[in-house]
Amino acid sequence: MFRKNLAFIKDALLNRRMLICIFTGFASGMPLYLLISLVPAWLRTEGVGLKEIGFFALIGLPYTWKFLWSPLLDRYQLSLFSHKFGLRRSWMFATQILLVLAIAALGFFDPTTQIWTIAWLCLAIAFLSATQDIVLDAYRRQILPDQELGLGNSIHVNAYRIAGLIPGSLSLILADTLPWQQVFTITAAFMFVGIGLTISIAEPKAHVRHPTTLQKAIAEPFQEFFSRQGIRQASLILAFMLLYKLGDSMATALATPFYLDLGFSLTEIGFIAKHAALWPMIIGGILGGILMLKIGINRALWLFGLVQIISILGFAVLANIGEGLWLLGLVISFEYLGVGLGTAAFVAFIARSTHPAFAATQLALFTALTAVPRTVASSVTGIIVEGVGWENFFYLCTALAIPGMLLLFKVAPWNSASESKSADDSSEQTKTEIS
Repeated sequence: MFRKNLAFIKDALLNRRMLICIFTGFASGMPLYLLISLVPAWLRTEGVGLKEIGFFALIGLPYTWKFLWSPLLDRYQLSLFSHKFGLRRSWMFATQILLVLAIAALGFFDPTTQIWTIAWLCLAIAFLSATQDIVLDAYRRQILPDQELGLGNSIHVNAYRIAGLIPGSLSLILADTLPWQQVFTITAAFMFVGIGLTISIAEPKAHVRHPTTLQKAIAEPFQEFFSRQGIRQASLILAFMLLYKLGDSMATALATPFYLDLGFSLTEIGFIAKHAALWPMIIGGILGGILMLKIGINRALWLFGLVQIISILGFAVLANIGEGLWLLGLVISFEYLGVGLGTAAFVAFIARSTHPAFAATQLALFTALTAVPRTVASSVTGIIVEGVGWENFFYLCTALAIPGMLLLFKVAPWNSASESKSADDSSEQTKTEIS
């Protein structure tokens, strides 16, 4: 049995589709972590004030509003590259080339005298990065079978996080000995990983009809989704996307202030939280993806959702007992294991809910929709905590996680004949595609 399961895991991980997901994750994570880790450090070392650096958070707006131009990526090929690369790869190649140039160009400007030029350039990097994310998400949707969406997207997200070590660690170390111009040039060179991927892979051979006009590219994704699901079922799916991670998002919105209120030092929080969160989240994501190949997306949503609820209760236990490093590490580890598991299943469900012909637009819209609870949660949690206290707050978060679970009866029933058939078909396909 052990050898059989080991062979299954090997077959699941060692295929070309999963390798592609590693490279898409790395290419997607590089520009984002450059903006949130490297650029602020650069500006501060050059004497830019904290007020000005704080305003640089606004350059992240393209990531929130990317659904506005996502229809263009479903409708138009870039004529300069379309003959060689096709619809998806032409956008991938163009955005990656421009990202290399834009990132390298940062080092040629002086933050003390050209701060606005740098701000506009960073905004352009964010726009190009968000556009790349749209097309990479669409590409993965087209090459991954439904039952592999969990594992593929988990690998993508984990590679995304690992990519952050380049601008967030390596580039900072280099900055101690090299001028910033060279640092940004070296950092930009890592985007050639994505360019190499784009050149080496093939355009998806999905037999789908892409929209022929811009009007259809905007309207048809909505029409297709509601006609395929029906108005009632589509509404339930959208409600589920809003509610499934609501309780978990609220529970972690004020995590650091919560640890401080319990009496933990910043050093303890930094050390414990860093190691107890990152690796369980990565393990949870990969483990969740592999389990989904066995049990399917629907059952994964049920099981991983229960893990999320139990992990929220862990915070309530911590609030009741109080200070204790071992308990802090245990609670954080279990919480982020649940985050990794739940995110793997949730992202797979979102991707499965799209149609390959409109993957860019529908994925951008759905992911933007799922960000709403997180944003709202961040704005009201402080008021709630002041009113009811930490322990009762986490009980409330647990209760708020239940409506999303109840919607699973309608949107992802435990026993789904179509999902079981799809899993069997994929198992045979995976066996023939081992690297």
